[in-house]
Amino acid sequence: MTTLHAEWTKVRTVPGTVWLLAGVVGLTVALGALAAGAMPPGGDPAKSALTGVVVGQAIVAILGVATVSGEYATGMIHTTFTALPRRLEVLAAKGLVVAGLVVGAGAVAVLGSVLAGRALLPGGLPLDGPVMRAAAGSVLYLGLIALLSVGIAAVVRDAAAAVGLVLGLLYLTPIITTLVSDPTWYDRLRKLSPMTAGLAIQATVDVEAEPIAPWSGLGVLALWAAAALVAGAATLRLRDA
Repeated sequence: MTTLHAEWTKVRTVPGTVWLLAGVVGLTVALGALAAGAMPPGGDPAKSALTGVVVGQAIVAILGVATVSGEYATGMIHTTFTALPRRLEVLAAKGLVVAGLVVGAGAVAVLGSVLAGRALLPGGLPLDGPVMRAAAGSVLYLGLIALLSVGIAAVVRDAAAAVGLVLGLLYLTPIITTLVSDPTWYDRLRKLSPMTAGLAIQATVDVEAEPIAPWSGLGVLALWAAAALVAGAATLRLRDA
């Protein structure tokens, strides 16, 4: 509890944290509203209303990386590990605090996006089972992106490199996948891409056309986050601060 409280105090007292969380909410809702208002006939209403998550995740990545890399940049990490020598406990606390904050902000952002969708989409946005699954899954998606970013930052340490790696993994992987001509590998890469697989949770229309089932796709992202955290934990154990 001491470690968790210490990490909560550090994150809470950094002015940039509030602005980044506000950015997640503002951008997610604003872009979701724009997409809902411009949705073409036959589109997926839930996916349109939740489009802002695709951009909001970039701010989540910056927040997750900054939580770890910021201490390395200032040298504060030495003080942290002197006061709290259990490094894996420190990493776990950082992950829990950041993920908790992001899930809270994500819930507000998704709620705002759903309300905007109900107001702007032709015929509104029904609050049925698939839409509720898409909304709840989008909140979990953002929380997993936060954990992925914390894990990668623990490995890379440098903020710019870590942010570039996270964003490249999210945004470049789908682009690279489109260049693959082999149908089998194209299908496999879509199922393994953290963003493509993870955002399958938002599909409520033609779900069968998605590369992977909604909850299975979110599970793929969870595996990416877990692998990043395991790699980060190993790095903390094997390398000096």
